[in-house]
Amino acid sequence: MDVSKIKGNINVNAPVHSVRIRVGRSFEGFGLSPGITKQQRLELEELLKDALESLDGKLAGNYYPLQGMDEAVQKQLVNDHFLFVSGDPNLKAAGMERDWPEGRGIFHNDDKTFLVWVNEEDQTRIISMEMGGDVRKVFTRLAQGIAAVQKSVKESSGKDFLFDSKYGFIHSCPTNLGTGMRASVHIDLPGWTAEGLDRLKRRCEKLKLQARGTRGESGGQNRYHL
Repeated sequence: MDVSKIKGNINVNAPVHSVRIRVGRSFEGFGLSPGITKQQRLELEELLKDALESLDGKLAGNYYPLQGMDEAVQKQLVNDHFLFVSGDPNLKAAGMERDWPEGRGIFHNDDKTFLVWVNEEDQTRIISMEMGGDVRKVFTRLAQGIAAVQKSVKESSGKDFLFDSKYGFIHSCPTNLGTGMRASVHIDLPGWTAEGLDRLKRRCEKLKLQARGTRGESGGQNRYHL
């Protein structure tokens, strides 16, 4: 990904609380989540664990498997809003939660600004995020993280990202075909509180954005996830 194509940034006066950008990535030689075998899932987890724990610099951190997770670690991941859980009816219907929680886990760097979910909906969800509105910085970290994960896995196993010249990067859900990217912000839009979420969603559609719910805040404002 070419960071130089990111022009400008969010206005520093905009009431943006945080930025999050994620992509999904799958690897050659392993089934996608609806059809991956138990053995493949375990092999992929081990491959990714070694790759992730070899990252250095600002990307360096630790991998936490869901199976046998220490209670204190689990509590901290919940408090950080990092932990993914079972129970999504769509994932269950698609067979993506077979053998739960075996073969799944979470990696995050020491600064808690770079995360990788292993064997959730996709083989990997690679995430960059931080407080504030510096989209360029978050995107730069994401690009560096994707490249580092790709390089480490390829060097150790010879396997690369699953990519099609027509459809782009391949994911479990067809809506993610292509870049597999979603960028979002948490932002206070107090003027839309009285208007309601439905009207905000219609406005966002015209701007080619999505409003993905609200969270009540003190002072009568609502924080929106766009």
